[in-house]
Amino acid sequence: MHRFYIPNMTCGGCAKSVTKALLSVDPQAHIETDPPARAVRVDSAMDEGSFLTALSEAGYPDKQ
Repeated sequence: MHRFYIPNMTCGGCAKSVTKALLSVDPQAHIETDPPARAVRVDSAMDEGSFLTALSEAGYPDKQ
């Protein structure tokens, strides 16, 4: 399970964009977004770095 903090994910539209970016890395991943907490949990065996790259490219860099 990977956890990301995404400060600029503030609404449902942002959450959809984040989900789309993450699914581009692993279409089978289980993703839970929490816009009020600006948090994302990803259940996947894929490397965390791949998700970080996809998030950054989509305009939602992770701030740990």
